Amino acid sequence: MRAIASFRALTLATALAAPIAGAALAVLPLLPAQAVAQTNRIVSVVNGDIITANEVTNRARLFAINSGMGPSQEVLARLRPQVTRLLVDEKLRIQEVQRRRVLVADADVAEAVREIEMRNNLPTGGLANQLRSAGIEPRALYDQIRNQIGWARLVRGMLGNQGELTQREVDDFIAAHKARTGEPEYLVSEIFIPVDDASSEAEVRRFVDDVVGQLRRGVPFPAAATQFSQSQTALQGGDMGWVRPDELDPAVGRIVSQMPPGAIANPMRVPGGFQIVTLRQKRETGRELATLVTLRQSFYPFTAPLDPQAPTAQQREAVETARRLEGRSCDAVAAAGRGGPNGSPTDPGAVRLDTMQPPALRQLINSLPVGRASQPIVTPDGVMVIAVCSKETRNLAELTPQQARGQLLTQRAELISRQMQRDLRRRATIEERS
Repeated sequence: MRAIASFRALTLATALAAPIAGAALAVLPLLPAQAVAQTNRIVSVVNGDIITANEVTNRARLFAINSGMGPSQEVLARLRPQVTRLLVDEKLRIQEVQRRRVLVADADVAEAVREIEMRNNLPTGGLANQLRSAGIEPRALYDQIRNQIGWARLVRGMLGNQGELTQREVDDFIAAHKARTGEPEYLVSEIFIPVDDASSEAEVRRFVDDVVGQLRRGVPFPAAATQFSQSQTALQGGDMGWVRPDELDPAVGRIVSQMPPGAIANPMRVPGGFQIVTLRQKRETGRELATLVTLRQSFYPFTAPLDPQAPTAQQREAVETARRLEGRSCDAVAAAGRGGPNGSPTDPGAVRLDTMQPPALRQLINSLPVGRASQPIVTPDGVMVIAVCSKETRNLAELTPQQARGQLLTQRAELISRQMQRDLRRRATIEERS
């Protein structure tokens, strides 16, 4: 099943970065009685709306577990100041979303939760059960998702005429991109932490330094970005896409152009706050050839551990069922998979061949003829059949009109988002309680 799991992980296209990224959620010890008594303590009042110690603790635990830091009391204490600040900003955002009557239905949140469950192979309701087993109220995640969806909708709505792109604007953007063909560009992710007034800068700096330290010790960058970044890219785990140095803050652009892939830069002071960036890949603008394949698969699990020297009757039957698919069409493999006993996905979608893991699977896929199912592939947990339905080489760096529109709108939305957040902070009545 290891090969199967790795294969499936390559197919997970997401609209929302998953706050629970497949990490096992540990069961937390019960809190002491005096700690339980403190959970409803008010820690902040934002325009009359309260934030409780319980909300802060739940969000801090959510991040600590998701990031792999572990929910120790020391970790939670270190996270608490910035989590409180984050919840204040979220409260301001949701108040504005409600004031402007931007609807985020329960069904929208439920759909996002279901996407997370599907990405992590969880049954319906499985995410809530995992959170509760870890001592986290599911509402901590649900409120965060609702806030992210609502704020994104509000910001896009505030674009007004800026959201109506003309064909000339799109054409000019694409022409400028083509003119830079051959110049270096970088695949970057970011975490943006705002500084709203000079008095909080030292505290924010300590926090971002701590975040960088945790990232360099292995905390997943998308997890930290999803939880703490105040940029619009937080919805995509901090992913900024492919950028050129001149599209970034000058100081950030200089650092990115000197970083090796995989590096995480020290926090940099930029207008409005601190920015943490990581460089994922480099390439030349307009040039990135890659082979994309579309696949169908069918998997038949074993009901007992496999002993190759003495397979059970069920295991022999599973292999024989898979053998009947050998050489058949993609449609036949997909139909067989849909009727399979474990409900595994039959259509992973388009997959980039050179990024497939593990390497043995990549080599297998590359060797298969198009349109004909493979012979049975036996794993310790079951047997699968794979069919390659198409294989083509594309220039992935070629900018399409749809991508150009998306990049232009994202840039404009980010400017509006940061300005709105600063305005909300400036006008707010915020009472911090010890």
